[in-house]
Amino acid sequence: MNENTVRQARRVITGSQALRRQPASDAPLETQMLFGEIFEVESEQDGWAKGRTALDQYPGFVQLDALSAIGPLPTHLISVQRSFVYKNADMKSPVLFWLSMNAKLALTAHLNGFSRIEDLGWVYSKHTQPVGAHAADFVSVAELFTGTPYLWGGRDGLGVDCSGLLQIALHRAGITCPRDTWQQVELGQPVAVDLRALQRGDLIFWQGHVGMMRSAGELLHANAYHMQVVSEPLADAVARIAQTGSKILTVRRLPVSGG
Repeated sequence: MNENTVRQARRVITGSQALRRQPASDAPLETQMLFGEIFEVESEQDGWAKGRTALDQYPGFVQLDALSAIGPLPTHLISVQRSFVYKNADMKSPVLFWLSMNAKLALTAHLNGFSRIEDLGWVYSKHTQPVGAHAADFVSVAELFTGTPYLWGGRDGLGVDCSGLLQIALHRAGITCPRDTWQQVELGQPVAVDLRALQRGDLIFWQGHVGMMRSAGELLHANAYHMQVVSEPLADAVARIAQTGSKILTVRRLPVSGG
């Protein structure tokens, strides 16, 4: 097994790409990278690149054929849960691949309500927004993922885990967010763990788990009990999780509007 040292930033050119713990397709999934995101390559071996994500400095391995030179700077991002890329500016033309929310795009032309992604295909223009145009309410963003299957390490439109859902929603709202719950627990400001005084947007943390409040009593979270993103009474989630021996660690509050 030959390993070549390479210090180079490259971008992801697939709709969603696994970052794995070891250089093997059956290795555990650590997280996912989205189209247009940057991977800081440190070395290459046997078709795999070792390095870190530029977004959150997550280490791991990515398949080399999913990466390319950085190319033009992104002008837009995907603003819906997921969207197709078509061969032509026509919804009846062949679908080439699909994109997830927050994928970064360099749009070079516009035709018939579609926008061209360099020379890679066409995306429906209303599914994009300019870089820097953020959602007003991160909870509303997360609500779009209700019913999305739970996937350990997932952060795309087909599957998410609890911290992946929070990261997606906050990034869409223009708020920097790390990848894992042990890092996210430092977000915002702590408030008293008083289940009678919660509000929309409060983040509830257990050991290794996070959810967000849709209202004073309703929790939205991706979880392995339902194996999907669900909204449920917080009291039900607290009681169920307590049966596993875990209690609420902290409540953090971020600014939120709407709802």
